[in-house]
Amino acid sequence: MTVQNLAKTWDNGDTQFVALDPVSHRFQSGHFTCLLGPSGCGKSTLIKLIGGLETPSAGTIQIIDPVTGSPQRVGTASVMMWQSLNLFVWRNVIDNVAFSPEVEGVGREERYASANAILTMVGLQKFAKHFPRQLSGGMRQRVALARALMTGRPIFLMDEPFAALDAQTKIVMQEELLKIFDATKKTILFVTHAIEEAIVLADEIVVMTARPGRIKEVIKVDLPRPRSLELVKTPEFGKLFDQAFHLIREEVARSMEEQAESV
Repeated sequence: MTVQNLAKTWDNGDTQFVALDPVSHRFQSGHFTCLLGPSGCGKSTLIKLIGGLETPSAGTIQIIDPVTGSPQRVGTASVMMWQSLNLFVWRNVIDNVAFSPEVEGVGREERYASANAILTMVGLQKFAKHFPRQLSGGMRQRVALARALMTGRPIFLMDEPFAALDAQTKIVMQEELLKIFDATKKTILFVTHAIEEAIVLADEIVVMTARPGRIKEVIKVDLPRPRSLELVKTPEFGKLFDQAFHLIREEVARSMEEQAESV
């Protein structure tokens, strides 16, 4: 998946708001990329463009099926996961997970068999008949992950999906996502503000500047998989943290200065 000179400007009539300056990057298939940057730097805008939820002001997005080598229309190969899970509160867990194949006309027995297999993968098979209100925050997040997996799409676009979770649940969900990534080798673009989260999860960290968003630097995370949170105790983790922190610190400071000036 490649973006070339991708840009987004919002036109508010009298004024224009540049959310994303020209960005060019190749996201490797089967790799985990974290987008790291200050608030308002265009991270979410970038994945919305890649997901076909927004139209670029300039530039191109090329998505190639790694198996067939054929180009894919933007949005057809990806699934979005948000901080707000958008689960259907009136549907139980298995019916939430099986929603996509149901819409596509897949029969009840077939879609339930697939949904049960994925619920087993994420450890929720015993909760198939529960409703979202009966689940903890972390369990609801796993339902959302299972629903995304049910689409069968190779690209996951994740916009701070764990931001609203408490610290302990967030650690559990990071480990759960790592297991799913190791098992499925999806192509994942993951928006985060947390340096530790980016290092634990990613194969590469794309550090973005304060608005208008540009790619400041790409950090390769050459840490072995499978990974766990034990990584944070290693010297290699410390070096990557220092590198990312020094890159992001001045961008956060610049973003805060711009916000203060606007006020």
